[in-house]
Amino acid sequence: MLKKILVALDRSEMGQQVFEQALALAKAMSAQLFLLHVLSPEEEGSPYIPMLSNVDYYPGLSGQSLDLYQKQWDRFQAEGLRMLQSFCAQANTEGVTAEFTQILGNPGQTICKWAAQWEADLIIMGHRGRSGLAEFFLGSVSNYVLHHAACSVYIVHHPQSQKNAEEATANSKANVS
Repeated sequence: MLKKILVALDRSEMGQQVFEQALALAKAMSAQLFLLHVLSPEEEGSPYIPMLSNVDYYPGLSGQSLDLYQKQWDRFQAEGLRMLQSFCAQANTEGVTAEFTQILGNPGQTICKWAAQWEADLIIMGHRGRSGLAEFFLGSVSNYVLHHAACSVYIVHHPQSQKNAEEATANSKANVS
């Protein structure tokens, strides 16, 4: 029986779907939720790190770039905390015990580490639907967690990846005929 569900969230539209499915399961199982947002430069919406190649030519530029980046990063962090607070309040309103944290790190490793520390029975997370070269070069957080977590993992698929899979299946059937 599931008692502790770790929910790995990001700020994408997928994060909302992941939370909704986790909340429904937690309500049905009378389980607790632990909402986790891993701050990472790879996350959608993350500020870009400024390039410092012209430091010798324009000394003031590097300081301004870093200040701008820091402001964008602080805003990015604050938005993540607001998302977690909102989801946590929603869960509590619906009678589900929930807590949250936001931490900087490698998403896959951090999710597995926190799940083990919290003794989660299940990890629920999204899958963006990357495949081929994009997944090879950018990696897949869900794939990493699936193979390294000490507990079961439930993957919520992005609607676009389901649509692409359906189209590929339809195309392959049409080509066979």
